[in-house]
Amino acid sequence: MKRLASHWHILIALVLATLTALVFRGLFDHATVDSSAGRFVKAVLEMCGFVGDLFMRGLKMIIVPLIITAVISGITGMKGIEGFRRLGIKTVAFYIISSLVAIMIGLVVVNVVEPGLVGGTPNESIRAAFEERSASANESQKEKVSIAGGRNGKDFLSFFTAMIPENVVSAASDNGQLLGVIVFSILFAIAATQVPGDSGKSVSDFFAGANEAMITVTKWIMAVAPIGIYVLILPVVYETGADLFAQLGKYFFTVLFALSFHLFVILPLALRYVGKTSPFGHFKAMRPALLMAFSTASSSATLPVTMRCVQENAGVSKRVSSFTLPLGSTVNMDGTALYECVAVIFVAQVMGIDLGMGAQFFIVVAALLTSVGVAGIPSASLVAILLILKSSGIPNAETAVVALLSVDRLLDMSRTAVNIFSDSCAAVIVGKSEGEVFSPQES
Repeated sequence: MKRLASHWHILIALVLATLTALVFRGLFDHATVDSSAGRFVKAVLEMCGFVGDLFMRGLKMIIVPLIITAVISGITGMKGIEGFRRLGIKTVAFYIISSLVAIMIGLVVVNVVEPGLVGGTPNESIRAAFEERSASANESQKEKVSIAGGRNGKDFLSFFTAMIPENVVSAASDNGQLLGVIVFSILFAIAATQVPGDSGKSVSDFFAGANEAMITVTKWIMAVAPIGIYVLILPVVYETGADLFAQLGKYFFTVLFALSFHLFVILPLALRYVGKTSPFGHFKAMRPALLMAFSTASSSATLPVTMRCVQENAGVSKRVSSFTLPLGSTVNMDGTALYECVAVIFVAQVMGIDLGMGAQFFIVVAALLTSVGVAGIPSASLVAILLILKSSGIPNAETAVVALLSVDRLLDMSRTAVNIFSDSCAAVIVGKSEGEVFSPQES
């Protein structure tokens, strides 16, 4: 009997978690917190939080060693510095263009749909909902916005300082400093290619072997992925509920439509006409990574799965994927950039601020820069949205962002899936441009 593919395991876990959460909501709606049903639901959610934290820790545990070994083994396997330079230019060019296209999609969609307006005038009910949701937000949400609100434009300069960490060991222990780890790995790999004789070959062989070992560890962790996905999704669906979108539904579906258009139209067109690859075949190859990204809402935590899918299912070489994917998980944020643009203009519409072409051009540029510049900062989108709102002179920015948090989790999951699929498209397109021949296979 043929073994069920990994993406089916993850999909089944998603469905079961959703059904369980809906059953729990039904129980809790008819029970008090102190009742046996209420205590049971609370205990299950706490256990899900504990097991989910263990699973995420396992994924995060292998991120840094996987990045270091993948980048170094990939670059040392290239034929000299010229090969690395050519690969770097192609990768960065794709990331800039794809992010810019994503932002423009968000700009067009939000201006056409106008989710913050009713009959061309600001939606007063949503503005009232902003105040209500801000007042009823929990302390965790308020703290996130407070921390993000304390940042200013100078924080974007930290993106450049993060590229050159004072202590690479300290940078490796901080998930916000992955860019520094990547830069160090690139410099180390370039230096290793300059070491003559057997010494240079020994360095290359060591990191190639270490990378194989990390791939094996990744497979071990992925063996328990369905359990991890189940315990991560159950609390999200339980806490969300159907009533959450009563007032912010139009905004939610505007973002979702724009993300879907980029994911299912623009990126497949790039695969077909630039990468000369079957988009349908690539979607099949990336199913486990897409489901993992949607479940974890973390590009970095999904990186091990993304690399495995791109190499084993899509057929891209380690030489290309080991450079493009770690870099993409840190700086390529198509979905995030699109989301920032839509969120800022939505808030402006609700607040009755008429943004002209100049102001919207500023938002496009700011979204492009911030999607990279704050990618490593906790609650990155909050930081970017607040900074853009304040820079655009839009009032009550903190109140609006607290309200947006109520639907942010599901949108975060969706835009993360867009982010990692864009990374995988970059690997395929760059690989094709390097003369690689491969055909996507079903995982």
